[in-house]
Amino acid sequence: MRATIVDGLALGLRFGLLAAGLTLVYGLGGVLNLAYGQMAVVSAMVVLFGMDAGFGALPSIGMGLVAGAFLGLVFDLTLLRPVYRRQGESRVLLSLLLSLGAAFMVDGYLAWRYPFRSLTIQVAGGPMSVVGVRVGRGVVVASGITIVVLASLFVLFRFTGLGRAIRSVIEDEQGAQLVGISPRRMLRFMLIMSGVLAAIVAVTQAMVRPVTVTTGFELTVFALIVTVVGGLGSFSGAFLAGLGLGIIWSFAATHIGSFMSLVILLGAAAITILIRPSGLLGVKE
Repeated sequence: MRATIVDGLALGLRFGLLAAGLTLVYGLGGVLNLAYGQMAVVSAMVVLFGMDAGFGALPSIGMGLVAGAFLGLVFDLTLLRPVYRRQGESRVLLSLLLSLGAAFMVDGYLAWRYPFRSLTIQVAGGPMSVVGVRVGRGVVVASGITIVVLASLFVLFRFTGLGRAIRSVIEDEQGAQLVGISPRRMLRFMLIMSGVLAAIVAVTQAMVRPVTVTTGFELTVFALIVTVVGGLGSFSGAFLAGLGLGIIWSFAATHIGSFMSLVILLGAAAITILIRPSGLLGVKE
């Protein structure tokens, strides 16, 4: 029981981080990026190529983070240009369709060009004891990185002027414009940040299990489930939902099997939509 809870919390932290970049971009600009998982995979491949070229693990990870940020910027400057001209549901649907098409293109290219490549980051050292449970060192390091990143995001959004500006755009875009805040610049910043978060997700995932060229849609699906349960646009909701769904997944995988675990998570998302359409901490419209 204790081991299952520890595994679930570790997984839940990664779920929360995975959903953060997706939910904040949607909350800020009404943009649903279904190529989010592919951004993580491309960043992972950059890390892999850096390590293959003889760079150390840390420089290669740095290159992956830069690649993630660059992908977010390119996404903003190209694919989303026609999306920004739309409003409401039209914007959401167009961003969904365009990003889904980009995801298929990236997946197809990677599967054709690098079909058997995958990123695995080995963390030196044996298992560690966490509350009396033996946990792989890679899981511990990945969880530690995730906690630091999530805490940094919390500080950013709660205690900095930039964070307050972003929150003001999420809550009232027109009001933010009246006080001199540019929603367009805030969205660009969040897209760049979401690319960095996607790269961090890829790195932490690679410390636990390999990130292959076909992992993109799996990551996007998990991010969507956590985002729906936590509430679109809510960072705190993504964190809370990630922890809860991580524990549910761990128990289900232990007693039922991984396939049924995904079905159970989808069921949790469906029940959340029926009971509370805005999610656990989402803002009711």
